Amino acid sequence: MTLRIPNLSLVLLIGSTGCGKSTFAQKHFLATEVVSSDACRGIVSDDENSQEATSDAFDLLRTIVRTRLKNGRLTVVDATNVRAEDRRSLLKLAQEYHAMTAAIVFNLSETICLERNRLRENRNFGPHVVRQHTKSMQQSLRGLEREGFRFVYVLRSPEEVDAAEIERIPLWNDRRAEHGPFDIVGDVHGCTQELLELLSNLGYRLEPIEGPGYYRVEAPEGRKAIFLGDLVDRGPDPIRSLKIVMSMVANGVALCVPGNHDVKLVRALRGRKVTLSHGLADTVAKLGEEPEEFREEVVRFLDGLVSHFVLDNGNLVVAHAGMKEEMQGRGSGRVRDFALYGDTTGETDEFGLPLRYPWAIDYRGKARVVYGHTPVENAEWLNRTICIDTGCAFGGKLTALRYPELELVSIAAKEQYAQPVRPLGSSSGTSAQLETDDVLDLEDVAGKRVVHTRLRGNVTLREENATAALEAMSRFAANPRWLVYLPPTMSPCETSQREGWLERPEEAFAYYTGEGIGQVVCEQKHMGSRAVVVVCRDEEAARRRFGVEGEAGAVLSRMGRRLFDGNSLESAILERVRNAFDWDAFQTDWAVLDCELMPWSAKAQELLRRQYAPVAASSENALRAAVDSVTLARKRLPEDDSLTHLEGHFRARLEAAGRYREAYRRYCWPVSGPQDLKLAPFHLLATEGAVHVDKPHIWHMERLAELCSRDPDLLLATPYRVVELGAQESVEAAIRWWEELTECGGEGMVVKPFDFVAAGPKGLIQPAVKCRGREYLRIIYGPEYLLDENLSRLRQRGLGVKRSLALREFALGVEALDRFVAKEPLRRIHECVFAVLAMESEPVDPRL
Repeated sequence: MTLRIPNLSLVLLIGSTGCGKSTFAQKHFLATEVVSSDACRGIVSDDENSQEATSDAFDLLRTIVRTRLKNGRLTVVDATNVRAEDRRSLLKLAQEYHAMTAAIVFNLSETICLERNRLRENRNFGPHVVRQHTKSMQQSLRGLEREGFRFVYVLRSPEEVDAAEIERIPLWNDRRAEHGPFDIVGDVHGCTQELLELLSNLGYRLEPIEGPGYYRVEAPEGRKAIFLGDLVDRGPDPIRSLKIVMSMVANGVALCVPGNHDVKLVRALRGRKVTLSHGLADTVAKLGEEPEEFREEVVRFLDGLVSHFVLDNGNLVVAHAGMKEEMQGRGSGRVRDFALYGDTTGETDEFGLPLRYPWAIDYRGKARVVYGHTPVENAEWLNRTICIDTGCAFGGKLTALRYPELELVSIAAKEQYAQPVRPLGSSSGTSAQLETDDVLDLEDVAGKRVVHTRLRGNVTLREENATAALEAMSRFAANPRWLVYLPPTMSPCETSQREGWLERPEEAFAYYTGEGIGQVVCEQKHMGSRAVVVVCRDEEAARRRFGVEGEAGAVLSRMGRRLFDGNSLESAILERVRNAFDWDAFQTDWAVLDCELMPWSAKAQELLRRQYAPVAASSENALRAAVDSVTLARKRLPEDDSLTHLEGHFRARLEAAGRYREAYRRYCWPVSGPQDLKLAPFHLLATEGAVHVDKPHIWHMERLAELCSRDPDLLLATPYRVVELGAQESVEAAIRWWEELTECGGEGMVVKPFDFVAAGPKGLIQPAVKCRGREYLRIIYGPEYLLDENLSRLRQRGLGVKRSLALREFALGVEALDRFVAKEPLRRIHECVFAVLAMESEPVDPRL
């Protein structure tokens, strides 16, 4: 005997003690799938036979069942379950979580159960217990379906129990193994001419044929259509619409879910009492002109449609009116009602139509949900959901969504076939997503979190880091709508073992050679403030794409703060970048650039005033006095050779302090307006529809050089060179270039793999390694870092944590841009941006 059990279901084993339920469960189900009342008694009392622990044991049992059903796991309850009142609370849990229910009844004789109990230790309950269990079970047998069990199996002998086999079956809506690509078509409503034109544009070829096949269909290779229901009513030709969709489903090139109009039609054709409104009367009349066989076929087809489908490993859900996350892939009357009608409140509006709660506003699921039912003027994404019923019957258009391309294809209605009861409304120019998005919700960022990235898998964010980031973002960050990216930290190269040096290019080149990289790009490193420039073509573009009013961009620091306190300087910079940017070439109204803003002193005045200048002044004054004192002592004690050594020591330290002062002064000059600033862009990160990390660094350098050439007074093109790591001449030329840069006061260079995103034998590798000049490093490590005793200590610095941090932040930054370009909710973008900010609070040596 084969017992067919849905993959997601609650299975109750029903039978007297001693009937073999536990043995059966061990044979046919995973240990984790079985929730045993005896085991629960043992957990709460250390005695599996303690009847005093029954209440607590069943509280625990129901908690486990609830949690498993919530997580979509098949759950088997191993208890006697012989009374309806015992089963009622469990069936209620199945109903709450939209799980199928199955009963496996062990209807064995009392004699067999008594004999088995006699052979088991601590199971001598007496014959009256078995008799009561058996009587209660047999009284329930005929009513199990009425209680709500979808599947009931009765085993009447030990032989039937031994011969039973469990077959796990997917629910009808489970199409996770189908990955597409798909063409999802919104509500047709009998608009056959538009449907044929849309299918033709999508690449489907339909040829009318005689007989029950109606149409011969040829689909584009590998693609399948999905119809979101409401095939009938309102439009001029519901019969041909039905024949087209029925033919495509029969030919295996389409799926279809039912709409509320389709369900109502089935009820009308079966003679049920329905109101013939909203075009139903016309559909019924036209079907009346068709043969009886066709009407019966229509009823069978529509009545057999499944409420919704879960596709592509759970990444896509299609339903007529939508599907909440907790209902996806589940089966119950409430799931079907939601799929047909959405989240209705039970009230009606001024037009007499049902009021619907906008469930998509609260949607937080990972699956994209594509639905129709409520006509809209334009299809647009909201929290990974999209309604593609664009009101063709009302004079709008018939729309399809191509998946996974997420491309919308529409055909304008030939005419208005019906008058909408409720106006479709008009677009405000701002997307539904932006109108719905608010600033960060605490639940979206608080506590320990795991953020999935396409470049590095899961990135874990510790709770204590999230707390620090929340403080920074809530108090100091710019308008959150501009925060679509934060740049990663950057690791230095390995420490040089060459005498008198801490960093040199040889170590940077060796790192990439070891990772199997043959070409790198070396870019001059500018000493300034890291700046993320988000710039829009105009304020209208900013409002439409970012949801920001009265602004057209922002200049942000690495920590998500505005770099300028006042708007005038920022506005002037943005205006010049806007005028220099070639908007038409990139077919965009916005861009995100990664830049360096100079001079360093423009945003480091406090750092200069409180740290660098006092260190230089106090060091030089103290050491100059020390040198004078030792010099005077030498004159008095010329025979003391130790004073000569001491004088040399203090003079070396004084010289180091002077070099320290000169090192930071190179990067400082007065700023009174934008004419005193330099902005050096080095990454064109994203524009509309594209995240440009798929282009090599050369592409970025060339495009940004063109940008800089249009305003060379403000914009500074970054010098760079490509290095062939396998060619010694190329490597030596790059080293000489670095030495020239650093000897004349430059900070150094950044070495990057030729490709923006590169992988080595162990996965993602460093997107950039900085190699800083000897004099610049005085600013970082102090005036005397090159003294032997200091340099030997600094060579022990560890880079492991810094490099791990750089990789994680890089992956998060790219993920944030991916999500923004895909027009995902702000909370999803902020999840990544917030994580970058949080990781900056990790304990890492800030000098690295």
